Formats: sequence, C-alpha cells, structure tokens
Amino acid sequence: MSKVYVFTEFGGPEAQELIDRPEPHPGAGELAVQVRAAGVNPADWKTRADRHGTDQPLPAPMGHELSGVVTAIGADVHDFTVGQEILGLAAPGHGAFAEHTIVRATDAVAKPEEISFADAATIPVAAAAAYDATHQIELEPGQKLLVIGAGGGVGLMVAQIGRVHEFTVIGIASESKRKVVESTGATFVPSGDGVADRARQAAPDGVDLILDLVGGEALREVADLVADPTRIISAADPATATELGGTGLVRTPQAMAKITGVIEYDLVDPHISALYPLERAGEAIATVEDGHATGKIVLEMLHAPAS
Repeated sequence: MSKVYVFTEFGGPEAQELIDRPEPHPGAGELAVQVRAAGVNPADWKTRADRHGTDQPLPAPMGHELSGVVTAIGADVHDFTVGQEILGLAAPGHGAFAEHTIVRATDAVAKPEEISFADAATIPVAAAAAYDATHQIELEPGQKLLVIGAGGGVGLMVAQIGRVHEFTVIGIASESKRKVVESTGATFVPSGDGVADRARQAAPDGVDLILDLVGGEALREVADLVADPTRIISAADPATATELGGTGLVRTPQAMAKITGVIEYDLVDPHISALYPLERAGEAIATVEDGHATGKIVLEMLHAPAS
C-alpha cells in the first residue's frame, strides 16, 4: 500500500485526509514514480473548493507537480529508464501528494543532478507558468513589466526571469513580502488601498506589459497603466483580463524543459519558503489557501518506502 492525500468531498479543507491505496502501476505511455517532493499551488485547493468543476470521482487525490524516481515503465515509453530522476505532472486521477504516483511520459522531463528534488518539484506548474508568462508577449530589454502578486512562487520566478532578460520589473505584493520581492531586483509596490497611485509613481510613463497572478479588483485597479490593453495577461483571472482587452495565460508544452535548463544553470531560484512532510499536507495547503505564502511551499516525502 502507498499513502496519498485526498479530498473526499468538494468544499472546505475539512474534507482532506491522508489515506492508503494500492501502489499504482503504469499503463501505456506512463511512468510509475516514487515521489520525493511535490509543489503546492492555488489550483490544489481551488479544485477541492469546486472552482474547476466536479467531474472527477471521489476521493480525489490532490497535487499536480512533483519530482521523484521512476520505479516502473509502461508500454511505448522509450525516453526514460527505471531509477531515473524526473520531474513532471501527476497523471489525472493520481495526484502528486503521494508516496507513489503515475506520470505520463509526455508530461515528464529528466531532473538534472544540479537541481534538488524540492526545487524540481516547483517546476512543472509554477516555474513553467512563469516561463510562459514572460514569453507570451516578448519585451525588449529596459521595457517595464508590472507583476500583480509578485510575492508568490510564480511571481518571484517571473521577476527573476525579467531580471535575466533585463526588463524593468515592478512587483505588487503585500508589505510582508517586500524584502523577497526586492531581492529579485524588482521595484516593490505595496498592495492595498491606493495601489494604483503607488504603481503610477513607480512607472510615471506607464508599463509595457502587465502579468496578473491575482485577478479581480487587483487587476482592474492598475489595468490602465498599460497603454495597449492587449498587453494584459492573467494567469489567475482570464475572464477579467479578456474583459479589459487582454488575455489569459497560454501554457506551452515546451516551458517545463526550458525553465528546467534556466534553473539548472542557477539563473533563477524557485524561492522555497517552507517544507512540510506528507503527513502535514493540510497545513501546507492552508498556507497557500490563506494567501500569505511567500515563494513556494513544498511537500517532501522523506519516508517514502523504497521500491
């Protein structure tokens, strides 16, 4: 048997629990993986809270991004070997918050030795999203990039990628995240009442691109800082971005491998702020759900049984 963290009904965190299930076996095109670490993202609790529909069977395993070691290979898989260290996305219905899970071979890349399991677990969802967000509309060096929600895992990665490309990055986040946002080289703007005025002071001539990771009123308040509304991209609220003339984030299959290379060469840092064991997954999810997490929260499967 193998442990997995699930929710048993849609709604609040009281429906979450750690259960035992048979160790999963890979089908065609799949890898069985002993999970070493898993990244925690807003999508994890939003799925449980019925933000993404209720078409999946219960109990539903939680978690999307992970790193680990391949323990078995399904038919028609040729690019991976048993014992190989990988990072990737948990296959639908399996979950990343688990001792063992299944990953589609097309959703996995080899983990470089230079990247720890914990850092690697932040790549498939969060870091890849940051890569896509900073490449969907190309900026030139010196142009201004405004990041709404710059203190979270994706936002900090966006700011660092912006630094690598020599953009002028302005990051909006809560005051408690000032130090970490400024550590990326970004100009910090406190969120809250009056944020539009403060952002305007930081960019008197406006900005060239807005990347939104919060949505709703936080995006509306500063949307007019960009002269061309088609240069608004939202990963959190595509509907509002579209209403304002922008668009949602477009994910690409190449992003995971691309950003893995960037992290391998130590050009950016995933900024892990806390590590939790699988048994404390509920606390890790709560930290992300209350919106106070700085950087990335990661689960470590320190006691996963050897396979």
